[in-house]
Amino acid sequence: MLYLLLYPLASHFVGFNVFRYITFRSAYAAITALLLSFLLGPWIIRKLRQWRVGQQVRTDGPQSHRTKEGTPTMGGVLILVAIVVPTLLWADLRNVQILLLLVATVVLGAIGFLDDYLHVVRRRARGLAGRYKLVGQITLGLALGYVLFHIAPYGEMTSRTAVPFFKDAFLHLGWIYVPFVALVITASSNAVNLSDGLDGLAIGMVTPPAVALGALAYVSGHAVFSDYLNIPFLEGSGEILVYCSAFFGAALGFLWFNAHPAQVFMGDTGSLALGGALGLMAVLVKRELLLIIVGGLFVVEALSVIIQVFMYRTRGRRVFRMAPLHHHYELGNIPESKVVIRFWIISILLALVTLSTIKLQ
Repeated sequence: MLYLLLYPLASHFVGFNVFRYITFRSAYAAITALLLSFLLGPWIIRKLRQWRVGQQVRTDGPQSHRTKEGTPTMGGVLILVAIVVPTLLWADLRNVQILLLLVATVVLGAIGFLDDYLHVVRRRARGLAGRYKLVGQITLGLALGYVLFHIAPYGEMTSRTAVPFFKDAFLHLGWIYVPFVALVITASSNAVNLSDGLDGLAIGMVTPPAVALGALAYVSGHAVFSDYLNIPFLEGSGEILVYCSAFFGAALGFLWFNAHPAQVFMGDTGSLALGGALGLMAVLVKRELLLIIVGGLFVVEALSVIIQVFMYRTRGRRVFRMAPLHHHYELGNIPESKVVIRFWIISILLALVTLSTIKLQ
C-alpha cells in the first residue's frame, strides 16, 4: 500500500525513491510486525483471559504440562495480524505471489481459528473434525495450484520443481502440478501443527526455514544474483522477501510472549497458517523438494506420530515414549527449555544447509 502510494511521488521528492528497494521495505515490514506484536500482544492476551480462552491439557501428556492448564490460546490471531498488516503496508500489492500468500495465511488461519473456537470455547473434545480440516486445506491448496498453473507467473517454469543438489535438474509436473501444490501446503500445514507442543517450540522452529526461503526468493527474483548463482530467474519472486520479513518480525514478537513459561499459545490459528505459508513459499520459489531439508524437523515430528500410531495399532506397542518426538525427549527427563533450544539449533542448521545447496549444485 505504501509502495503504491509513495513510490510514484519519487519524481517530486527523491527521498521516496527508497520505496523501490525490496530490502528497505522488507526491513520495515519486519520492524512493523515486531512493533505490532509488542503493542497488541498484552491486549490480546488480556482479552483471551477475560474470555476464558484457556488451553486444555491432555490428561495422558507429560505431568509437567498440568501447570499450563488455562494459559490463553488462540494467540495465533496476534501472529496473523502481525504478518498481514505489515505485508499490506510494505509489499507491492500488484504482485500475485504476495496476494496468494496473504490468501493462504488468512484462510488457513480461519480454519485453525474455527478449530480452536470449537475446542476451547464450545468445549468440543476434538474441535473441528480432522476430515473437515483436511477438506479445507486440500481445497485451498487445489485452488492455489490452479491459479498458479493458469496464471503461470514464471512461464513454463511455473509447473516445474527444482531437484536439490543437481544443476539445471527440474521435474516437469504438468497437470500434476495442481494436486502437488495441494499436497505440499497440506502436509506443511499439518506438520507445523503437530510440532506445536512446547513453549516457543513451533514458532522458533518455523522461523529459520522462512528466513531461508525468503533469501532464496530474493536471489531468484534478482536478475544479477540469479545469473551469478546459475539458478532460474523468477520474475516477481523477490517481493516474497517482504512477506517473509513480516513473518520473521511476527514470529519474534510472538516468541516474546510464548517463550517459557508461555503467556499465550498460538493454537491451530497460528500453526496451520504458518505451516501452510511455509509450504506455499517453497512452491513459489520452485524449491518444493527442499522443504524436506529446510523443514526436516517438521518431517521428523510428523513421521514420529505416523510410526507411533501404526506400530500401536498393528503390534500393540509404542516406539517412542510419546509422540510427537519432542515429547519423547521431554519424557526422557530433558528439561522442556533444553529440548526447545536444541530443536531451534537443528532448525537453524537445516536452514543453512538449504542455502548451501544453491552453491553445491
